[in-house]
Amino acid sequence: MNERSERDVTAGLPGRLGRAAALSLLAGTVGGAAVLAGEAFVARHRRYAQPELGLALRATIGRAGAPPLRLVLLGDSSALGVGVDRLDDTIGGQLANLLAEGPTGRRVHLSSVGVSGSRSTDLSTQVARALLGERPDVALILIGANDATELRRPAEAAAYLAAAVHRMREARVEVVVGTCPDLGAVRAIAPPLRQLVAWSGRRVARAQTTAVLDAGGTVVDLATETGPVFRADAGTLCHDGFHPSADGYRVWAHALLPAVAAAAAVASRR
Repeated sequence: MNERSERDVTAGLPGRLGRAAALSLLAGTVGGAAVLAGEAFVARHRRYAQPELGLALRATIGRAGAPPLRLVLLGDSSALGVGVDRLDDTIGGQLANLLAEGPTGRRVHLSSVGVSGSRSTDLSTQVARALLGERPDVALILIGANDATELRRPAEAAAYLAAAVHRMREARVEVVVGTCPDLGAVRAIAPPLRQLVAWSGRRVARAQTTAVLDAGGTVVDLATETGPVFRADAGTLCHDGFHPSADGYRVWAHALLPAVAAAAAVASRR
């Protein structure tokens, strides 16, 4: 090859490399999208735990004569305790027992208006149901996982949550929100889709935190507080690899307890 021919070849090299890189990137993007779509299809069609119709949505826990506390749960499947089959194993049941056995020895009137599969847009109806009849003292809201897995806009989801918190606070109800949990810990979703929904969950949780604080509620960052435990121990999830098990709800209950107990103390001084 003469000098001129060599110069011609090398002059065109950057363009060819650029085109090759672009084609590789496009192929990788298309391939990655196909992988994500396939994993999303599998995740959507898995058999997940369903709400136990035998679980009472209303219960009273604690000794007679103890100071009463009306605790209502709002939100998604976690507010119902999907994944377990005993009231005492649900997040509400575990919290109620902890409050009843604690230093203050509360008698907890527990109820839940949560609906499995709910997103933040569904909270308005749940707030209306929660405020029917005797006003609750403390509301615990567990929401965000479905917003995150459906890749909803975090700001929009947080705005609906803030509106729900504001309405409860206007009704003189203390509100505690458990933000979107660590979706990077779930086993029902395979990588790399798991990493994508984990990223979405972190964005939702950050937006929730700001919105709830601005609306006058209290926030518990479930991903930070309990995520490492869920990642390390598969036993914190039930058989479907998505919803918490009794052990998982116990981990959440202990993380939420200080905020719920503090809210109960504020409510009792009114």
